[in-house]
Amino acid sequence: QVQLMESGGGLVQPGGSLRLSCAASTTIFSLYTMGWYRQAPGNQRDLVATITTTGSTIYADSVKGRFTISRDNAKNTVYLQMTSLKPEDTAVYYCYAKRTAFDWGQGTQVTVSS
Repeated sequence: QVQLMESGGGLVQPGGSLRLSCAASTTIFSLYTMGWYRQAPGNQRDLVATITTTGSTIYADSVKGRFTISRDNAKNTVYLQMTSLKPEDTAVYYCYAKRTAFDWGQGTQVTVSS
């Protein structure tokens, strides 16, 4: 089981930017597909972005062109750079790691409000 620790959430004004980080406690980080989901109050948990072991990326339509997922295998860390943030991006953002099963972080709150 991989332990995941997210950081970087907070309060930002519409149009602003944030970068989320997720550090993984594993020596085989490069073998994991990594990604981010988010969950707003009353909503289901939805996929935001995924990055595979080869660096291929997938994005939800709602964040394409605004969010960028990346990984640093030397630091066992995955990032989510979020720009042009909108109030509808407000949610708890969860990092995940997947090899044979999903492991989840504890979540970090992102609030977009003026």
